[in-house]
Amino acid sequence: MRRYTVLLMTSFFLIICAVAGGVYISGHAVKSDNGTSLSTIRVYTTLPVESVARLADEYESLSRVRVNFIPVTAEELEERAGIPGKADMVLADSRVLNRLAGLGWLVPYVGETSDAVSSVLKNEEGFWTAVWYDPIVFCYNRDYAANNPKLPMTWHELAADEGSRVAMTDFLAADAASNLLFSLVSQYGEENGFNIFSELHPRVVQYSKFLSTPVRMTGMGEVDMSIAVQSEVLRYINDGYPLRIVYPQDGTAFSMVGTGILLGAAEDEQAKAFADWLQGDEAQLVLQTNGMYFIPANRNTMAYKKYTGKGIVLFDAPADLSAERRRGLLDFWVKNIRIR
Repeated sequence: MRRYTVLLMTSFFLIICAVAGGVYISGHAVKSDNGTSLSTIRVYTTLPVESVARLADEYESLSRVRVNFIPVTAEELEERAGIPGKADMVLADSRVLNRLAGLGWLVPYVGETSDAVSSVLKNEEGFWTAVWYDPIVFCYNRDYAANNPKLPMTWHELAADEGSRVAMTDFLAADAASNLLFSLVSQYGEENGFNIFSELHPRVVQYSKFLSTPVRMTGMGEVDMSIAVQSEVLRYINDGYPLRIVYPQDGTAFSMVGTGILLGAAEDEQAKAFADWLQGDEAQLVLQTNGMYFIPANRNTMAYKKYTGKGIVLFDAPADLSAERRRGLLDFWVKNIRIR
């Protein structure tokens, strides 16, 4: 009996090894619901998986290629990206992509849509290209705006406007918020950049933990205006909140998401095809249907043309600041403005 049990366990172990070996050897081939074989692209992303899962579903239904998003932090991505064969591409913000390009872990790719992307939104050597971006805007309560026809149109005018109650996201709470600090300091210099926030500070009703909170407060009339990411403002406008967007005439900060093809990608051609698809209107429709309203980098899309003529001026992206430099600027803001 004992001999029989040993033989049975040995046979079971060999079957498991054979199945596992088959999965490993098959590499990126997986089975679809109807049993057909699909290729799989593996994509590192620093974005929340729930925000990109719909893109993967739609692309698979259209192309019969499965997109496997692998969520990582920026630090984890820097550790993993240099290991060939672990993933095919990256979908992340420009700061992370710049870092990977500098480390030599991305390969140049100029797709069909690259010419339609502004030079501000892509790497000049083709190591990465933006897919969408999200500018910081002045978000006003519509009733307040109607009763105040001379609204501030620049950052310095906003700082000097003594009458409005303001909400904004704490710079320590989100990268999109802290990027505004780094951008204004880069654009105007440290003294003038910090002076803007120092003049604003007495009127700030709340420094919130989330990007959405200032917008909600503005729509509810709890403040007169907020400094906010446009995607959240558009989401609330689509939910019926009485809001108005003003684009700063002297320029504004923005966060940007792009793609890069990894060195040693096993499915580089499929990855390039997916990168091109992300540049199109189909991807934008998926995002907007799911409440995500970003400006596409590809100026030839119908989605982008909705923004034509709105006077969006973007600051140059701030220099790739070291972690120490970023902490230093944030510490100065906290000690000299935030808790003053």
